[in-house]
Amino acid sequence: MARKTRGKRTRSKLPPEVMAAYTEIEGGVRSLARSIAEIRYRLRKAERNIEADARARIRALRQEARVQLEALRTREREAARTLRRLAVAAEGSWREVKQSADSILADARTMAASAIERFRTALGV
Repeated sequence: MARKTRGKRTRSKLPPEVMAAYTEIEGGVRSLARSIAEIRYRLRKAERNIEADARARIRALRQEARVQLEALRTREREAARTLRRLAVAAEGSWREVKQSADSILADARTMAASAIERFRTALGV
């Protein structure tokens, strides 16, 4: 039985110009493989940067939302206090109480709508 040899396979003798072309093509393939690896690396890096930017933007939007919600809660408490004072002061003049309350609530609605619009604009919705 014949024994198989290990190691490099020997290529059949090729003319020097064919061998040079083969070597050049091999180099091109290696270069292309390096380029693909570099593209993948840079793509992963870009994705990480985009994700980090998105997380930072989300944090900023959440912080702004908390500030806006607190401002709206303050307006709500203010409206409730004003309504109680007006009810006591008006002693039955509910038309004036209603007009004042409507005015306060309209201001609060406008403020809420403005906040919602800012968030929609920021999110691109």
